[in-house]
Amino acid sequence: MTPLRPRAGALLPTALAVALATAGCGGGSGGTPDGADGKRGGASVGTQSAPRWAACAAPTDAQGGDGKAPGKEWECAKLAVPLDYAEPDGEKIDLALIRTKARDQNHRIGSLVFNFGGPGGSGVATLPGLAASYEKLRDRYDLVSFDPRGVGESAGVRCQSDPELDAAAQIDATPDDDAELRTTLAANKAYVDACAKNSAKLLPHVGTVNAARDMDRLRAALGDDKLSYFGISYGTELGGVYAHLFPKNVGRAVLDAVVDPTQDPVQGSLGQTKGFQLALDDYLKDCTTRTPEAGCVTQDGITALLKQLDANPLPTSQGRKLTQDEAVNGIASALYSKDTWRFLTAGLREATAKGTGNTLLALFDAINGRNPNGHYSNLQAANRAISCVDAEQRYSVDDVRKYLPQFQEASPVFGEDAAWSLLGCTGWPVKGGWKTPDVSAEGSAPIVVVGNTGDPATPYAGAQQMVRQLGRGVGVEVTYKGEGHGAYNSGNPCMVNTVNSYLLDGKVPSEGTTCS
Repeated sequence: MTPLRPRAGALLPTALAVALATAGCGGGSGGTPDGADGKRGGASVGTQSAPRWAACAAPTDAQGGDGKAPGKEWECAKLAVPLDYAEPDGEKIDLALIRTKARDQNHRIGSLVFNFGGPGGSGVATLPGLAASYEKLRDRYDLVSFDPRGVGESAGVRCQSDPELDAAAQIDATPDDDAELRTTLAANKAYVDACAKNSAKLLPHVGTVNAARDMDRLRAALGDDKLSYFGISYGTELGGVYAHLFPKNVGRAVLDAVVDPTQDPVQGSLGQTKGFQLALDDYLKDCTTRTPEAGCVTQDGITALLKQLDANPLPTSQGRKLTQDEAVNGIASALYSKDTWRFLTAGLREATAKGTGNTLLALFDAINGRNPNGHYSNLQAANRAISCVDAEQRYSVDDVRKYLPQFQEASPVFGEDAAWSLLGCTGWPVKGGWKTPDVSAEGSAPIVVVGNTGDPATPYAGAQQMVRQLGRGVGVEVTYKGEGHGAYNSGNPCMVNTVNSYLLDGKVPSEGTTCS
């Protein structure tokens, strides 16, 4: 629902920066989801009609758009895919697509398909804003992205209304007594019930296995024999599942900011909690050594602020109150990229010195999919629906209380919120499909797996595990010693050149390549 709820691997840091700028601060109600068994999908989906590309309209509120259409170099289209892959000739849903063509058509390699994470992020809204980072790749690739099923304008999951989401954000997500616990559980039930009511037919079919099958349909529709792919954050999990289902169809693929495929939701959330704490430690050290004049707030100051907010939320210029939960997730959102650390400094200083929460609330809104006009994208709904149809685990209040000390030890700032977030799939109307995803990909072409040692949302160990799980001769590990969520978009010349050489020239990096 927010960066710490319920899925490790949220949005790309540069996508957050785009969102911050926009924000002014920088029937199936039960049963098993189809395709959740993760069985391999075969060598090919066969023929697929080519999309009819046309000029793009502005991204919608559901996609998190800012009301502005991308430039003339962008084209949009729809791709029809089965709602239920058990009935491939049955009801269809349309996937929203976007592309910009390769500049050098004489030396064009094909299409490079992007997924920027979430789950729940709109590729149609995100790719144009980030395209400058991929200009070199655009020389020989059509850059393509899409809204995965359940996201944005691809049969987007709908749950609660904008006012209901605003009201839910004000509820204490870390209950301290029985009365607060009853309120928290009631709010979670209201959200789940709204999803079941408004998206019942869709919910069983929005999992990652089906999104991977959709990608193979997209590959065929684009006219490519092999899928060239760039997955970031949750996009690495999607890429790993694709490689498992269609190993012979993998072309040149990069997985950056890697979700650990071996972890269950408790392990993943605990690892993410440690990752955010590490990033916060690095931020605090940087702030006090490089910009002490900014009025850096210490960790003790942050925990004191959060305790204060638990009892007395801060006012904002919007008339909304900044709650403890919103502040925790606002802090986390600023840690996704070193470029947004300055917003965290400003937000903490404002809250502690002025007693107002404008900046931290804007940080929360940016990562939570709320635009300045008060409209939410369907990021929260899609994130919850995809996460809960993937993972089979359902946790109780007793489970949370059992794990809570581990989370609090991992982080005095993020631990409590992350532990209570384990209730996100409790009562979900569709069963989950796996304990952990299968990403074994014997027979696949080499896949470059990039881990960042300072990544808060997808800790570095996830890349090492992804390499092991992909299998011998498939995963190729590359390390970036840096900060922020992801490596390529850090702009580090070594990292950019390594990835570009692979995608453009087919030069597979040496195992153990390290950039800093």
